[in-house]
Amino acid sequence: MKIKEIVTEILSKKKENGGVKQLYFVGCGGSLGALYPAKIFMEKESSNIKTGWFNSNEFVHSTPKDFGENSIIVLACHKGDTPETVKAAQLGKEKGAAVIILTWLEKSPIVEHGDYIIKYNFGDDKDVAGEKTMCALLIAVEVLNMVEGYENYDKFMDGVSRIDLIVNKAAKHVEKRALAFANEYKNDSVIYTMGSGSAYGAAYMESICIFMEMQWINSSSIHSGEFFHGPFEITDANIPFVVQISEGSTRPLDERALKFLKTYAKRIEVIDAKELGLSTIDPSVVDYFNHSLFNNVYPVYNKALAIEREHPLSTRRYMWKVEY
Repeated sequence: MKIKEIVTEILSKKKENGGVKQLYFVGCGGSLGALYPAKIFMEKESSNIKTGWFNSNEFVHSTPKDFGENSIIVLACHKGDTPETVKAAQLGKEKGAAVIILTWLEKSPIVEHGDYIIKYNFGDDKDVAGEKTMCALLIAVEVLNMVEGYENYDKFMDGVSRIDLIVNKAAKHVEKRALAFANEYKNDSVIYTMGSGSAYGAAYMESICIFMEMQWINSSSIHSGEFFHGPFEITDANIPFVVQISEGSTRPLDERALKFLKTYAKRIEVIDAKELGLSTIDPSVVDYFNHSLFNNVYPVYNKALAIEREHPLSTRRYMWKVEY
């Protein structure tokens, strides 16, 4: 079933019992980060539907009181075997929620606990419009449009039709820059990422999944709006920053942080969504596409960095190797 059909069916089934009142997004690590734009979309655009963004294990152990028959839970699980996310899906079934699973592998432990299974695109040749992040966003958009109405629905769908071409051009545009970045930062022991709005999820993923998990580089993702409320004190000429400059409503937050860094820091890698072509998407919806742009440009940097550091992205010390 297509996402629109799935949402239509869920709303029809829930109608007699009061309809859908909550839309929760649940996952771990990169899968959790990928759900961030959908959470931001619902917080900003919906008047009546409660939303939440949860680590799977926390959702199981600290479940929202209202989670149940009037809820939709969207869980992202790449290979479908993350134990914490499987438990969260099982909880969803037990509570009577509509359970939507976003996964790359359709045959896996988690699918038996899902009412609807959506296989997303993944890999170097994927269509970005069908990736994990966009699937979650489309669920949110369809739910909002059918329950409350969404005046920018057509503009959003136009953005979906444009995002793959924008991303492909952007990835090509940064190739030389990524090589220079890898050469400059290959020996650093710490790199910070910074972003805002729905794109903060991309900064979070780059920090925890790439720099920390796959490259063993100390890192933290800093929200641009929070930078001046503590983190900016670590700024000096030697500390490296990767700064995302989003298009849309939170761009002023990113530009303010960048202005400070240009005054007091010297090692700054700027990834600007406007420069990379995202402004061709309508301003009323462009906020929600920043994540997909940044998250699909980062791999160009990551592959170059892994080669320079002679540290393959597949290298692990603990993950999948020890009990945890």
